[in-house]
Amino acid sequence: MSKTALVVSAHSADFVWRAGGAIALHAAKGWKVTVVCLSYGERGESAKLWRVPGMTLERVKAEREAEAKKAAAVLGVHDIQFWDLGDYPITLTNDSLFRLVDVYRDIHPAFVLTHSKEDIYNRDHPAVTDFAQHARITAQAHGHNPGQKVLGAPPVFLFEPHQPEQCGWKPDVLLDIGSAWPQKRAAIECMAGQEHLWEYYTRVAQQRGAQAARNSDKSITWGEGYQSVFPHVVETLA
Repeated sequence: MSKTALVVSAHSADFVWRAGGAIALHAAKGWKVTVVCLSYGERGESAKLWRVPGMTLERVKAEREAEAKKAAAVLGVHDIQFWDLGDYPITLTNDSLFRLVDVYRDIHPAFVLTHSKEDIYNRDHPAVTDFAQHARITAQAHGHNPGQKVLGAPPVFLFEPHQPEQCGWKPDVLLDIGSAWPQKRAAIECMAGQEHLWEYYTRVAQQRGAQAARNSDKSITWGEGYQSVFPHVVETLA
């Protein structure tokens, strides 16, 4: 059976900027990656669209969904879901929590990617990481919907916030995304509603690539940084 992974994204572009390389890298190896976009980022992350005369909320949502679907196809996403829970602020209810629990138990991801624990510039992001991890814990509970197979213990990696130094975020995992960089850059360019971030996240990838090269014996140009939540369980240290 194919290995699976889950990405829980607060807004429809977050998975592209922050985890596009990891998604494309694993998809190319045959992994089935599910992306859950909890909102479209229609209020707080679509300024370019709101400058268009006569723009409406529904049109913004439609534009952002189309962009995200196009980017997901470029990255090789197996399943992308749009839950339309609003943004600024995002509304996370118990019904949505149990819906995410069902996703965990349906796909049994080998790893999970989601947001940083702190983000002083965007309160939706830490709310979503807390939500994603609460769902993970519930999915491990034998007494929750006993007829379902309980979740194991997939590692959780927190992707990079927009201003890591201001958010107390420090990567302890550096991923070489060199083989997947062309797909990530192409996916970035699908996000027309936030064109101002294209070059910023290109520079981030170069910086993380340089750091990955410095901490290995490999020639690495493009990278992504992650912060692990749980200890790594290994059989050897090399």
